[in-house]
Amino acid sequence: MLIGTLLIISWLFLLIRYPKKALPISLVAVVGLAMVGLSVLWQDNRELAQLARMGLHFKYEAEQCPADKPLQVSMKNGNSVPMVELQWRLAAFAPGDTVNLVQDDYDAPRYRGPGQLQPGASWSDCLPLPPLRPGYRAQTLEWRAERVQGRFAN
Repeated sequence: MLIGTLLIISWLFLLIRYPKKALPISLVAVVGLAMVGLSVLWQDNRELAQLARMGLHFKYEAEQCPADKPLQVSMKNGNSVPMVELQWRLAAFAPGDTVNLVQDDYDAPRYRGPGQLQPGASWSDCLPLPPLRPGYRAQTLEWRAERVQGRFAN
């Protein structure tokens, strides 16, 4: 914090004392910072759009999945590039409600996708249930992915 304050005070002193030399350098620095900021925003928006095109669907399927993994996940890569990695946390909601019923513990499971998934390809698997708040049955809840993070090939 102190170093940043000293840098700003020094920059202001140089700008006031030597405006003909400091102003062009300051403008170049501002343009450079703006370009870096715009590239970061562009990459974040591109990643969010790619994650939005990933189709993640969850369904409680006790008959089709093993007893210890009753939640079926199906995923489709709707992007034009391969997905390299995908991870998420599960959220459960009672129909028509907005309160997450999954206990958010530090040791709550984090779920991962299949690794690399080619464009247009699908993947399905069975997952274990996260710990739920007492009094709710998993088969009556709506399941969604939250905190989705992923990487895609360039």
